[in-house]
Amino acid sequence: MPVHEITDPDDHRIADYRALTDVELRTRWEPPHGLFIAEGELVLRRALRAGYPARSYLVDAKRVDQLADLDTGDTPVYAATPEVLQQATGFHVHRGVLASFHRKPLPSAAEVLATARRVVILEDVNNHTNLGAIFRAVAALGVDAVLLSPTCADPLYRRSVRVSMGEVFAIPYAKLSPWPDALGQVRAAGFTVLAMTPAPDAVPIQRLDAGQRARAALLMGAEGAGLTPAAMVASDVRVVIPMRRGVDSLNVAAATAVACWELGRDDPL
Repeated sequence: MPVHEITDPDDHRIADYRALTDVELRTRWEPPHGLFIAEGELVLRRALRAGYPARSYLVDAKRVDQLADLDTGDTPVYAATPEVLQQATGFHVHRGVLASFHRKPLPSAAEVLATARRVVILEDVNNHTNLGAIFRAVAALGVDAVLLSPTCADPLYRRSVRVSMGEVFAIPYAKLSPWPDALGQVRAAGFTVLAMTPAPDAVPIQRLDAGQRARAALLMGAEGAGLTPAAMVASDVRVVIPMRRGVDSLNVAAATAVACWELGRDDPL
């Protein structure tokens, strides 16, 4: 595996990795250039297994052997000291392994719905940590896909990918627009749209009947704000997770995990 040494943090060959902590810059750079960054060996290998083509690898020079078993082909492998890595990326790369990958074309919402039995729909979820945690919960708890309103964050942003532990590569997702009118497309595909809300008159999630559970589309809103009134109107059933000790709601990722578990609790393992 040929390794190219990088001694200058401004080397144009590692432009993909520049200023990784600058969210605005990365948002302007990554999707338009059709790339995303994977951080850590585990995440990198999951991206490869999911069929994402690597553009390049950037590793701590002391950790090059971690990639020795990979068939990197013509994909360049760059190595640098921790100091150069930090200057280039803007943070201490304590996992020591980064990779830049080509994105794959997103499927349409119709394609995703055609092969799913249960989905999560997110409105305005723009916190990358929450988004990554939701994808990890979806993968673990038997949900088949995620649909995103046009204002949601990018699931392939580095922090989302890292928090998901690479599970974002395992779950099909698509944009759902126009919003919220496209919720009608979900309903037309045979799903019951379940709007999560802390409203006291909502149906406790454990009391949903078998028909409402059979093909459930769990609709979750942004942290704090919750679902918009328009999205709530476009749903079929308003659903609540009953709380104790005066707590009115959970973090959106935690709420998604609880609701996904409840909807799939009778599924065979």
